[in-house]
Amino acid sequence: MLNNFFRINLPYGIAKNEDGSWMAFNREYMPLGYNDYDYKLNPGTSYMELPIYTHYKKMTDKFLIGLADSENSIELNEEKEIVRVFLYHDGTNPTNFDTPTNWKNYFDKLKRLARLSVFDEIEKRQGKHLRKSTKKIA
Repeated sequence: MLNNFFRINLPYGIAKNEDGSWMAFNREYMPLGYNDYDYKLNPGTSYMELPIYTHYKKMTDKFLIGLADSENSIELNEEKEIVRVFLYHDGTNPTNFDTPTNWKNYFDKLKRLARLSVFDEIEKRQGKHLRKSTKKIA
């Protein structure tokens, strides 16, 4: 239930669409800031008409695995590519268990995400944003 600022406006996870762009989604799997269940769809395959997906540089498997709350916090597609990463789960949600460790772990992940840069228009024309994952997850 979206009952506080954290669950509505801060990322629960990130999802990749089929062109390799990423979006952040809130605790109810909606774009950040959405608080109406009428808009609840599937991040990574929905919301394509909205300008919420972005191609980020250095969004490598290693980077994504480092963001995941645990091994179970990573979803793969049929090609074994990472398509969704969850930053926390109910047991590590900083608002459920208000501990310094939970907050530090969450904000460290946000810091790493905040440092990502995007591909510029020249790089996009050169196809640099279309780089596929080099490593398949077992």
